[in-house]
Amino acid sequence: MDLRLKNKRALVTGSSRGLGYATALALAKEGCKVAINGRDEAKIKAVAEKMSRESGAQVIGLVGDVGLTDVPEKLIQQTVDAFGGLDILITNAGGPPPGSIDSLDETAWQKGVDLCLMLHVRLIKAALPYLRKSDAASVLTVTSMSVKQPIANLLLSNSIRMATIGLTKSLALDLGREGIRFNSILPGWTETERVTELMTARATANSSTVEEETRKQSEQSPLGRLGQPEEFANAAAFLVSPAASYITGVMLNVDGGMYKGTL
Repeated sequence: MDLRLKNKRALVTGSSRGLGYATALALAKEGCKVAINGRDEAKIKAVAEKMSRESGAQVIGLVGDVGLTDVPEKLIQQTVDAFGGLDILITNAGGPPPGSIDSLDETAWQKGVDLCLMLHVRLIKAALPYLRKSDAASVLTVTSMSVKQPIANLLLSNSIRMATIGLTKSLALDLGREGIRFNSILPGWTETERVTELMTARATANSSTVEEETRKQSEQSPLGRLGQPEEFANAAAFLVSPAASYITGVMLNVDGGMYKGTL
């Protein structure tokens, strides 16, 4: 299938590694011009050069912590300045730290709100003037299966990401007549650096090993394994592409069937 992504202009935040990286690479391989983002300047520049070599596409690396108030608008403007416009916005960031109601203080909650909700709001608000000029405008918010099925010891993620789902669905309804699509992917346990960090924390808490904790988590999937970043990226590339032009307001689980509900 031709996703019709050639020469489309995309910004993927939180893309120096993990799901964001895999998604940006998938878009670049489809011919998109892609801006990627991370907090470490040397790393994001190196990643952009590597991605450009692998895909043959124009890839630029933008530095900034998307959890900070003023960074999202700067990233949008830098992308538009480089590409002359914006067609695709994928709002992604690393997840908040684990913790319980007793261990998480007010500061942790506020950082969680900035990271899991407000970064999406700020990026979308800054991008809208340019998306309104696109003939293939699409926004994808990256959330988590935790919005449907809470994950143990991830109280911040379980609580705050649900607001981003409300945001995504509301904007799909509000801005559909303007030709802008909004969808979200709810990834499950995928073999990324963040999941390795979470498995390490579990292993420490349970006096076990990362391998054992990973095995136990894999058994929760009907497929018997964790996902691969490329599997998430394939779904993401389709959803933001013109090939999915009649899909909006969808909250798509990419979790290997780990979510046990029917809705």
